[in-house]
Amino acid sequence: MRILQVIDLGLMDYEQSHNLQLRLVEERIEEKISDTLLLLEHPHVITLGRKMKDADLKIEGIPVYRVERGGEATYHGPGQLVGYLIINLNSSNMSVKELVWNIEEVLIKTLKEFNIYANRVDGYPGVWVGGKKIASIGLALKWWITFHGFALNVNTDLNYFKLINPCGLDPDVMTSMEKILRSKVDMDAVKKIIVKNMVEVFQYTLRNSY
Repeated sequence: MRILQVIDLGLMDYEQSHNLQLRLVEERIEEKISDTLLLLEHPHVITLGRKMKDADLKIEGIPVYRVERGGEATYHGPGQLVGYLIINLNSSNMSVKELVWNIEEVLIKTLKEFNIYANRVDGYPGVWVGGKKIASIGLALKWWITFHGFALNVNTDLNYFKLINPCGLDPDVMTSMEKILRSKVDMDAVKKIIVKNMVEVFQYTLRNSY
């Protein structure tokens, strides 16, 4: 039986959440915890993935962190739902490619429940709607335990993406649920549907209910 633990962290500082991920990865390696999904929002922050080796990005008033995940620069902030996945790929018989596909599937199914019809674009991990990117995926591995994860633009202020080239793309390519639906979206409702779809797509048993 594959168990998923879900922890809603609310609004959490990026550095604090990153330290928590690193601790949970060690606990997962030692099998002290089950696979875990962290759901949270961040205060305004920009992170640089492994492909941004030569970048020296400084933006006044917004912290910038270099991290282990794949990809380039991305923005996190209030109104964006971040999901960090601490998953043991050794015990799940899942490749990294399959993991990314499954995360995309969770997001596509979630958006469909809000009448937003999303798709994949070959060569660009994440989820797209009508040529616009609504969710990003960036992962890291330690001993085949995953960390980092996805970022879904729910009620995100898209203007902040103009500070960078998100995932190497033009900032105008980014969109959000709020922009598509032309109204604010209930974040708690999105979280509940994400969890439901995680259980379905990954075939988990949920340890704690939402």
